Amino acid sequence: MRESKKKKIERMNAILSVLQKQYPDAICALLYSTPFQLLIATILSAQCTDARVNIVTPHLFAEYPDAESLQHADINHLEEIIHSTGFYKAKAKNILACSKMIMNVYNGELPLDIDALILLPGVGRKTANVLLGNAFGINAGITVDTHVTRIMNALKFVKTTDAVKIEQELLPLIPQHDWTVFTHRIIEHGRAVCIARRPKCNDCVISEYCPSASILLK
Repeated sequence: MRESKKKKIERMNAILSVLQKQYPDAICALLYSTPFQLLIATILSAQCTDARVNIVTPHLFAEYPDAESLQHADINHLEEIIHSTGFYKAKAKNILACSKMIMNVYNGELPLDIDALILLPGVGRKTANVLLGNAFGINAGITVDTHVTRIMNALKFVKTTDAVKIEQELLPLIPQHDWTVFTHRIIEHGRAVCIARRPKCNDCVISEYCPSASILLK
């Protein structure tokens, strides 16, 4: 039976309330000291775990703490530092180009507009949302990662793996002030309970709102 938008919003609000109590301290898992460092860390996190990125970035930022220094980095040395994050050649190329663009076009300052941010090399909506929401407190959109994709499909709020479509379908269901923290709480829930291929539905605090759990628990 098709769920109305009103019912979806009511169910989402109930889920948000429970997750807020369950994960009150959920924050961005990436380690950084400045907004620029969060931008670079997020670029590195593509197809890589946050834990791995957090191992790599202390070395990277010790040598290149900002766009001014990073724009002059030797690409071979940069590739060596970030090698373990995967896709290191493309990431190194994008990080250098991104740093140069920030310096040459924006005088070393990060643009706070999502349309401007996604023009930076290596930056898409996911990275821009992470940066704006966590470094500047600007809820411009919802970050859609693998956990959000999997869990929102399990909850039947979406029926797609397209990140852009998922974001657009979730925006009307979630209060804007929750857009950033929503992702952090879903990620924590995905890591602790709603684990890919072995979800712990019996231990899930939102199972009563999840159509998939009702099937798995039978």
